[in-house]
Amino acid sequence: MRNRTSRSVLTIVIALMAGGSLAPHSRAAPFVPQTGTEVLERLRDRPLDASARELRQLRAELARDPQNLALATRMARRYIEEGRTQGDPRYLGYAQAALRPWWALPQPPTPVLVLRATIRQSNHEFDAALEDLARVLKAAPNSGQAWLTRATVLQVRGEYAEAARSCEQLSRLAPEFVTATCLAGVASMTGQAETSYRLLVRTLQSMPSASPAEKVWIETALAEIAVRLGRQDAAESHFKQAFKSSTPDPYLKGAYADFLLDAGRPAEVVRLLAADARVDGLLLRLALAEQALGASELPARVANLQARFDAARARGDRVHMREEARFYSELRKQPAEALRLAQANWLVQKEPADARVLLEAALAASDRAAAQPVLDWMRENKVEDAALARLAQRLQQS
Repeated sequence: MRNRTSRSVLTIVIALMAGGSLAPHSRAAPFVPQTGTEVLERLRDRPLDASARELRQLRAELARDPQNLALATRMARRYIEEGRTQGDPRYLGYAQAALRPWWALPQPPTPVLVLRATIRQSNHEFDAALEDLARVLKAAPNSGQAWLTRATVLQVRGEYAEAARSCEQLSRLAPEFVTATCLAGVASMTGQAETSYRLLVRTLQSMPSASPAEKVWIETALAEIAVRLGRQDAAESHFKQAFKSSTPDPYLKGAYADFLLDAGRPAEVVRLLAADARVDGLLLRLALAEQALGASELPARVANLQARFDAARARGDRVHMREEARFYSELRKQPAEALRLAQANWLVQKEPADARVLLEAALAASDRAAAQPVLDWMRENKVEDAALARLAQRLQQS
């Protein structure tokens, strides 16, 4: 279980937040292929990359034997991991395609249900993901992946008591650090941020041979808790350790970019993200940094983002409402639209970043009543977050 947890479970749990897009850089008419065989784009070829070679080999094997369940689930897991690493949501579609023979069955095999729940979680289909996980746990109550994914979904939705109960199930199924990190993430949102921080520090110190993925997971969690506690020096130290531990994925880059933006260090954001404009969430942060610097590239960045958000709406994709709300608030300076999006986003997910974008939008729109759900959430859960506390105080004064 240990090796499988360090690879598969971590891949599932680290949220797939950031996403790329094929949307055009302007409002041109969409291209419609004339046949189903027409090639629209070829993914970047990395002939010397072991991961790319593995994916190519798996695709060939699965094409020869598409009903091979073990091969299909392995392929889907690798696509999910690659999507997280590359920040490209198309890989979720490839993962779903690998599972097509079982995807819509009334009773899919348990491994397919776990992966389907993971894909649905990533697409913010949280109700459907929880239904799949409930079916998994009824059939296989010792599935550590299912308990951990369930805890992640429930925490994102702000259902902390149920999330904690899912974390507790891991104590007999997964390595200690997985349980500790799961519980600390929940507790840090319910009035126990300091205790959670100390627990994660001890957990990391007890893992001298931790893998790079494990170190990144814990260091990033520590950095985010330190930010919420207002400990900027500690947060920066944890972010830097996370960067040293492994090649940074889009989630880590986005979290550190937000930290740098709050610290008034936009030039460092530009250096960090200059090569990451394919990923929507990172392009947004790059544009915010260029706005602070008065960069000449800003109008093109804004037009690019607008096109991507418009394309997402046309597809019915509402995964990035938080980022779209920030776009309208900070770049377009349209507080009413930003508030509308932030409110819609809050109905789906309730993380500190979601709370912040709604409080900021409510302030910009001079609509204190719109902020009340977040203020209630902060009070009921004893949320400790320095940035949210400052915004709440400004709202009270207004």
